[in-house]
Amino acid sequence: MRAFLRYFVDYFLRLPRTALIVTMLFVAALIAGNYTFGIEQRIQALPWYAALGGFFGFFLLVVALTWGLQYEWGYKETALTTTAELKTGRSKKLKVTTTADPGGYFKPKMILIVVLACFYFALKMIHWDLYPLLPHSLSLPWAQYTALVLQLPLKLLLLFGFLYAFYKAGLFDGESLPRAVGLTRRNTNLGAYFLLLLAALPLVALAATQQDFQLVYPKLHNLAFLDGVAHPAWPWKLLYECSYGLDFLGIEVFFRGLLIVALLRFAGTDAILPMAAFYCTIHFGKPLVECISSFFGGLLLGVLAARTRTIYGGLIVHLGLAWAMELAGWIAHGFAA
Repeated sequence: MRAFLRYFVDYFLRLPRTALIVTMLFVAALIAGNYTFGIEQRIQALPWYAALGGFFGFFLLVVALTWGLQYEWGYKETALTTTAELKTGRSKKLKVTTTADPGGYFKPKMILIVVLACFYFALKMIHWDLYPLLPHSLSLPWAQYTALVLQLPLKLLLLFGFLYAFYKAGLFDGESLPRAVGLTRRNTNLGAYFLLLLAALPLVALAATQQDFQLVYPKLHNLAFLDGVAHPAWPWKLLYECSYGLDFLGIEVFFRGLLIVALLRFAGTDAILPMAAFYCTIHFGKPLVECISSFFGGLLLGVLAARTRTIYGGLIVHLGLAWAMELAGWIAHGFAA
């Protein structure tokens, strides 16, 4: 845990304050806009092709603006300060605020990765109608169940298809695909990640007392149509929870693997803030407190991924929290009943 604290302190000491403050204000404005006007709900309500374009444009706008804010208020500000110090001779100690080459922001490989990443997540956000692909012999409840359980694994498979295409196109500069996106166990102190998870559990318990949390969790309520149909129902519900858990593997591979570990060679730790802003926007359909905390959780997991270059620890924390929220929601509804 001491090493983790050192990672966070080191990152925030080197992070330009103005860049952080301006980015946080931008994210706060996005959150306020969504929970006032329903940005995500309005896009979701569009026909699938319009929703795809809407999400793609929205994600790309958020990421581009966050990178732009960081460049304008971070690197350029630091460069001007450093130049002034060199000219006046007032300070011989140069403050390093980023490990990135700012020119990396504009390299075609990085731009292509970011644009295609936004397109992938737009594809993930729209609903996939799987009914035409299912056997006609399936009755309605089981067809609905199958379509629901297959959604997330198929979207994870699509993500790995994108990553493999990136690898074959040379976007990872010859590095192996697992190593390029942090699917390695190097520098992984699993015990420390479990401690982080334990530290977050009281916050989950507190959130479970809130009405907006209980309206969303447990996700298992999506299987209410199986009640009275499946005997016993628990194996089918367990399979659904496993499918739900696979989504968090995809989230970690995408946000901490692709948008942090894979972009370190271009932007260094400057990749963390834009990732956290993007990560926050995918929580717009969640309870407000969860959405706000996702930005800070994204920063935390982003710093760890950048320093360790692995996503396994973040997966432990994220998946543990997801299933803890399922359990907390189930318990909360039990008490409410």
